[in-house]
Amino acid sequence: LLSPIISLLIGNRFSVESRTLRVLRRQTALSQAMAGGGFVSSSAGGTEFEAKITPIVIMSCIMAATGGLMFGYDVGVSGGVTSMPAFLEKFFPVVARKTQDPTLNNSNYCKYDNQGLQLFTSSLYLAGLTATFFASYTTRTLGRRPTMLIAGLFFIAGVVLNAAAQDLAMLIVGRILLGCGVGFANQAVPLFLSEIAPTRIRGALNILFQLNVTIGILFANLINYGTAKIKGGWGWRLSLGLAGVPAVLLTLGALLVSETPNSLIERGRLDEGKAVLRKIRGTDKIEPEFLELVEASRIAKEVKHPFRNLLKRKNRPPLVISIALQIFQQCTGINAIMFYAPVLFNTVGFGSDASLYSAVITGAVNVLSTVVSIYSVDRLGRRKLLLEAGVQMLLSQGFAVLVVIMVCTFVSAFAWSWGPLGWLIPSETFPLETRSAGQSVTVCVNLLFTFVIAQAFLSMLCHFKFGIFLFFSGWVAVMSVFVFFLVPETKNVPIEEMTDKVWAQHWLWKRFVEEDGDVEMEGRVGVNGKGNGSNGVDYSS
Repeated sequence: LLSPIISLLIGNRFSVESRTLRVLRRQTALSQAMAGGGFVSSSAGGTEFEAKITPIVIMSCIMAATGGLMFGYDVGVSGGVTSMPAFLEKFFPVVARKTQDPTLNNSNYCKYDNQGLQLFTSSLYLAGLTATFFASYTTRTLGRRPTMLIAGLFFIAGVVLNAAAQDLAMLIVGRILLGCGVGFANQAVPLFLSEIAPTRIRGALNILFQLNVTIGILFANLINYGTAKIKGGWGWRLSLGLAGVPAVLLTLGALLVSETPNSLIERGRLDEGKAVLRKIRGTDKIEPEFLELVEASRIAKEVKHPFRNLLKRKNRPPLVISIALQIFQQCTGINAIMFYAPVLFNTVGFGSDASLYSAVITGAVNVLSTVVSIYSVDRLGRRKLLLEAGVQMLLSQGFAVLVVIMVCTFVSAFAWSWGPLGWLIPSETFPLETRSAGQSVTVCVNLLFTFVIAQAFLSMLCHFKFGIFLFFSGWVAVMSVFVFFLVPETKNVPIEEMTDKVWAQHWLWKRFVEEDGDVEMEGRVGVNGKGNGSNGVDYSS
């Protein structure tokens, strides 16, 4: 109720100086496009800066996205090794006895219900949750590239401990180190991909991260299927040790890729940022985009406490959307299926080999469906994929008695929607001054709810039995309604224009953006000493 009164008293907090710079920037872009063969897109809702799809951008994105390969491998490998008898006998003998006891045939749903076993899986995500706050600092102060390098080193250390584990404590410490790697990688990689990609293919390149996650899961399932047949009971060591391959790839990739121009400019290295921007765009006509990055950086530097600023009214739309997407992503039940696919299939009556084989099938569907998302995300947009997937997942959960077919149908829907878009949308919607903090909150919430699901799923399966699918179905219905009313479309909108072109145009979120104004202009007035509108000029365009 007080907001309109306060707005009248202090005036619009967008300064004339800031708005004039925006006008000049867009006029420069238009003039350059007309004079030099560049292009400006008026149909997509934002300025389309001139940019070629250069080999260096493609290679950089592929190398960076190997962080997803490591994450996916860690997700997929845990379910496979926890269904291997030799692994269970060494670390979880109680569970091993339950799985081999014929008197428990009537209680298949409960034979894997063990908090220690669930902790093996979930400890990775609890560690990642904690690490993401440190990763936010390194991403902002050191850059995206060094943060990916730190992630790679954590991954390598965790792999060594896991493959050589002699007791449960050593195994858990290894998982914690892997979790730290996940926290740093999931903080830096989506930001890197969104910032380095040209606007018109930003969605497709960003989804390379999720594609690598799905490929990692598939590889883990294939490797588990093979190592489970190794005589001598050491197959699980090979499964855990082969995680070193994506860990080394990420480390090498972090050494080879260029830092993003956004990060370089944010840290005051303007000449270097401009050179990198020219290199990755493949053109000399980069001045309009460079000016926009410099302006975003100027705003970011005035923010001394990004996490505190994240709570300001202006930043609530992307914050609410990001948190909700992460909660809903986990409440689809996808990670419960991916973590424990062999266990789940074994529970509903498949043999050990058939369980692993079925997990391989769902992993393959996951990869193929993510490729569908790469093709369609910048054509159909984010909202259509999310809404279609809601219907598909709801039907799949409801008819889960046809286990493998319905799980594959469910996984395919998730893989081209909530899987990649849950990471894409947060990474492209926060303004530069709160982007690292916003991504940190995004990763934190994701890992928190991943931990909760991983820790609770087997116990829920024991108590709910087939009702577990009804539980997740309810969440799918809720999240689809949320997307329909509250998630705006962001395809083809330049990353630094999200506030003006997305949030300010939404029926609900525009109230937050319009009433709060620009954060960098707190307590300041325009160059003429008056608020906006005092000279009768509209600078909003």
